[in-house]
Amino acid sequence: MSTAVDERTEQVSRASASATLPRGVTSGQRLRRIVLAMVIGLRPMLVGYWLVMLVGFLVVGIAVKAVTGGIDHSTWDYGTQSPKYFSMAIGITVTPAFLSLLVAQGITRRMTSVAASIYLTGAAAATALLWVLVYQVENVIYSWQGWTQTFANPHLFTKTSQVGLIFAEFFLLILSHEVAGWLLGITFVRFGFWRGVLLLPLSVMPAVAAEFLLVAQWLADVLTGLGYHRPPLAVAVPSVLVVSALGLYAGYLVLRPMALKPAKG
Repeated sequence: MSTAVDERTEQVSRASASATLPRGVTSGQRLRRIVLAMVIGLRPMLVGYWLVMLVGFLVVGIAVKAVTGGIDHSTWDYGTQSPKYFSMAIGITVTPAFLSLLVAQGITRRMTSVAASIYLTGAAAATALLWVLVYQVENVIYSWQGWTQTFANPHLFTKTSQVGLIFAEFFLLILSHEVAGWLLGITFVRFGFWRGVLLLPLSVMPAVAAEFLLVAQWLADVLTGLGYHRPPLAVAVPSVLVVSALGLYAGYLVLRPMALKPAKG
């Protein structure tokens, strides 16, 4: 276990070192290097998750369906609860993994926050695109076999041809949960465990707002049962984007005065 942690720390350190540039470079060049460092440092975590989901819910799921014929729903749809929660873990990881390393190399907290915002938005878009593509692949396989591709979870979309709605749902839910994770990581690192716990209701606000504005996936049945209905998408979609942007800005405000903690040992 210790060896695995040491290897991850060394990998993140090497990735963060790529953000260092000679004097005279532009802020844009430096920012691109920081984003690249985050992409490289978190790539095993994110790509590993994608592979696990592809194997577990597409390859194995369809194989089981082909053998047993007992699954009458989209197997990929059974895994749609996990991307937002995994992405929250990505958001939590960013600050403890990168802040000290980047600041120690002369990167400002402001630029670190901007780079984190860019990375989290890109990761949300990439994961949402993966979900869109796999739904299409599954639809081709189901059509070929004469299977019915019904969805186990409520969504903004009702069929896989609604590509825009699929992307919007997953991008917005993933981004908002990443932002919540970003705030959780910052507050726990800066204020410690107990005060971080006290700030939990504020930290998770972007994720909660997205759930109530979009009313999709497992929580939709609960909210509908309580008589709550989703606002029009013309209101819900920009509202989630605004709340997520405000969450990223709040993270920057909390991160800006944060002192670096001395290394242990």
